[in-house]
Amino acid sequence: MAESDNKSANVLAQETAQLEEQLQGWREVILAGDRVLRWEKPWFPGALIGATTVVFLLIYYLDPSVLTGLSCTVMLLCLADYFVPTLALKVFGSNKWTTEQQQRFHEICNNLVKSERRVVGWWKRLCSLKEEKPKVYFASVISGLLAVAWIGQQVHNLFLTYLIVSFLLLLPGLNQHGVISKYAAMAKREINKLLKQKEKKTQ
Repeated sequence: MAESDNKSANVLAQETAQLEEQLQGWREVILAGDRVLRWEKPWFPGALIGATTVVFLLIYYLDPSVLTGLSCTVMLLCLADYFVPTLALKVFGSNKWTTEQQQRFHEICNNLVKSERRVVGWWKRLCSLKEEKPKVYFASVISGLLAVAWIGQQVHNLFLTYLIVSFLLLLPGLNQHGVISKYAAMAKREINKLLKQKEKKTQ
């Protein structure tokens, strides 16, 4: 068991090192984005929502087709991938990189690798559920897709996307400031109360 844990830790460290190397040109930008996403200043959440709202209002106003929107998005990503590493080196400079910044950059890359592993793990569990309990898998997937289809029918596509993107952008800050754990604990207490009340009624 210990040998397996050590092997997993070594693989995790290797994958983290590879990701750090791949994102080397983006490290200053990633740290700046990390500070914004974790709400290091009180006005950062408002700035995030404001920027997201402006982008989605622009999309709503221009009303591009799916193909145009996809092409423009990929084009912007290609331009950013080409220009950002060069501009970041000129703006920030390589001599200003500190040990603390390197440590934080390492933590971010480590968390990204762990998140990727979680997604792969969920996918593998879903595949194993399909093999072991096909009826449960079928019922769960169909129910989930029907719920998503119903929500998509009730809410406008662009507005729903705006809500999802806004939530994902605010999620790191909510987690950092303990908001999610606070409300999760409250929900857990309420569920436990309901379960205890049902147990008393059955007795």
